[in-house]
Amino acid sequence: MNLIPNRAARTQIQCSLPPFFLTHISFNSLPLSESSRRSSIRNFLSRRPKVREHFFSWFWSSKMLYIIGLGLGDERDITLKGLDAVKKCEKEKLYGKPIILADREMVEEKVDNILLEARGSDVAFLVVGDPFGATTHTDLVVRAKTMMVDVKVVHNASVMNAIGICGLQLYRYGETVSIPFFTETWRPDSFYEKIERNRNLGLHTLCLLDIRVKEPTLESLCRGRKQYEPPRFMTINTAIDQLLEVEQKHGKSAYDEDTNCVGFARLGSEDQMIVAGTMRQLCTVNFGEPLHCLVIVGKTHPVEDEMLEFYKIRTENPEQKGNGIA
Repeated sequence: MNLIPNRAARTQIQCSLPPFFLTHISFNSLPLSESSRRSSIRNFLSRRPKVREHFFSWFWSSKMLYIIGLGLGDERDITLKGLDAVKKCEKEKLYGKPIILADREMVEEKVDNILLEARGSDVAFLVVGDPFGATTHTDLVVRAKTMMVDVKVVHNASVMNAIGICGLQLYRYGETVSIPFFTETWRPDSFYEKIERNRNLGLHTLCLLDIRVKEPTLESLCRGRKQYEPPRFMTINTAIDQLLEVEQKHGKSAYDEDTNCVGFARLGSEDQMIVAGTMRQLCTVNFGEPLHCLVIVGKTHPVEDEMLEFYKIRTENPEQKGNGIA
């Protein structure tokens, strides 16, 4: 049996169990895997009726961790179901109650504090877009279930479906890729093969552009004291420059300056901007404030072409807004 191997793992599991339970069972004998641990707990409870009564009273009175999508625009995009869940919570992150800004570092490294609070009170964890638009939140659910914290998810719009506004049909998209910022010594291009594969299949490609917020500098990591870079958000113009650089390096003609694309800025907001055109044309457009993303167009259906016409770049007026018309 795979027993709990270290102090950190023992502490995490111990925090997920009620105090009275730990007084009746040898904690160090609990297995690490969740399924084996649940089996051990069931066997123990079957032999102790009074402890079983206390355990289920504790279990059914335990509270909930709500993971709620906020959508893409602003706080008003929350769903009615999400707002109902927020109102149940003693601690959440917005809507007239105390706010804890949960940056990526907190979510990935210090999330146990949130999960422990969810054992005694309802907690709402609010996520821009949809809760499962990032693997970070999948990990949060796994950790919550390991600590026997109930989880309820409320979905919302994300970039993955909102890009349908340009008229390109969602089921005609291939694998999504991420475009990271290049540096002098790091210029990854693993996205190129995925784009090439999508293009060979006639599929559209959604390119998610790099966001660098609260990223520690290399120098500070070497010194052991974190200092952070200024926030940076990749623009469509930068993304296209890097894409063309990688194409020049590989030379497989996956795309070129005349490849049709669609650029999106602040998707889902009142001032969203959507422009269709070639890579060369989009490089001349000022898309303004972040966040940006880019779609490389594959083979199109006539209905898609008709919709894209509304967003085609106008050489006499490149400052187009949400509906493709300035």
